[in-house]
Amino acid sequence: MTAVIHTAGCHCDAVKFEFNAPATVSVTECNCSMCAMSGYQHVFIPQSDLRFICGQEELALYTFNSHKAQHLFCKTCGIKPLYVPRSHPDSYSVNLRCITPGTLSVEKRIAFDGQNWEANIASLKKET
Repeated sequence: MTAVIHTAGCHCDAVKFEFNAPATVSVTECNCSMCAMSGYQHVFIPQSDLRFICGQEELALYTFNSHKAQHLFCKTCGIKPLYVPRSHPDSYSVNLRCITPGTLSVEKRIAFDGQNWEANIASLKKET
């Protein structure tokens, strides 16, 4: 698949970035406490395919539970446009809702039971 350059950022535009990804992607919808409360929809991108345009220093870090996921929030508007998930430590999860419309479409939605994270990651590893 040919990669397209997509742009994304927070609500106030203090944080902006671009990334390479196909025009059509799979989106993971998780029901963990964090994703369920924020409406986060995951598009996983290798860290090497993402470039900050501005505002990387405007991101605040939040961790909880295992402290492995690095949740990154804009210090000004509080939106989490991306983070480093513990399930994909070499990737960013970009929030679909923060991607500028027009360059990306959703091919498939994947349900992930984040309320039972450990068991689900174990079952995914068995499938591969």
